[in-house]
Amino acid sequence: MMTYPGLVPGMLLRRYKRFLADVRLDSGEEVVAHCPNTGSMKAVNVPGCRVWLSPSNNPKRKLGWTWEWIELPEPDGGTALASVHTGRANRWVESAIEAGDIPPLSGYRTLKREVKVGEARLDFRLDDPEKGVAYVEVKQVTLKEADGHGYFPDSVSVRGTKHLHALAALAEQGKRAVLLFCVAHEGIADVAPATHIDPTYAAALADAVEAGVEVLAYGVTVEWQQGVPAAARLARALPVRG
Repeated sequence: MMTYPGLVPGMLLRRYKRFLADVRLDSGEEVVAHCPNTGSMKAVNVPGCRVWLSPSNNPKRKLGWTWEWIELPEPDGGTALASVHTGRANRWVESAIEAGDIPPLSGYRTLKREVKVGEARLDFRLDDPEKGVAYVEVKQVTLKEADGHGYFPDSVSVRGTKHLHALAALAEQGKRAVLLFCVAHEGIADVAPATHIDPTYAAALADAVEAGVEVLAYGVTVEWQQGVPAAARLARALPVRG
C-alpha cells in the first residue's frame, strides 16, 4: 500500500507542454503543477475536473506541486479516481507483490528492479530457488473509452511493443515472462489491447501470448480519510479481454 500524506484539492484548468498543468486550488490560488505523465492522457486530461496535488518543500525543485489524481465523472452519476502519475505504478506493483496481493507473483524470494533484457529494460525480475525466475513488465492503464472498457495503450507505443518482443523472446526460451497491466483508474473493470489506437501493439501482444507470455491485470483501490485520498493499494484482479 502506498500512502499520500497531505494531498491538496483543486480544479484542473489545463495541461500543456506535456509536463505542466495549471490548477486552481480550493483556496482560489492558481498554481503550476508538474504533470508526471508523458502519454497522451486521453480521457484523463479533463479540464474542470477535481484534482489532487502533492506538495513539495524541496528548494531545488522548480515546481512545488505534483499532479497525482483526477476525479472523473462516471456514467452512473458518480465519480472515479484515476492516477496521472505514471511513476507510481511500479511502486504499487512492488508493494503488492511483497504483500502477496498478486497471487500469481507471490512466493519469490528476491525482487530486482530495472533489468536489462536484450535491447529492452524490463521493470522487475523475481527469483526463487524453487520457483525459478520471472520477468515482469508493468504498464499503467487509465484509458476508459465510451464503451465502458479499459484499454492500453492510449497512444501509439513503440516502446511498449519493444517490451512485448523482449517478453516473447524470454517465453520462447522457456522462461516465465509476465505483462502486468496496473489499472490506475477505479472505474475500469477490465482491460484490452487498444487495437483502434495502436494495431501494431495489439498484434505484438497476441504474438507474445502465443509465445507463452502471461498477461495479468490488477486495479487500484483508493482509501479516503476525511474526504482526501490517503492511500492506494493494488489488489483488485481484473479480466483481460482479447
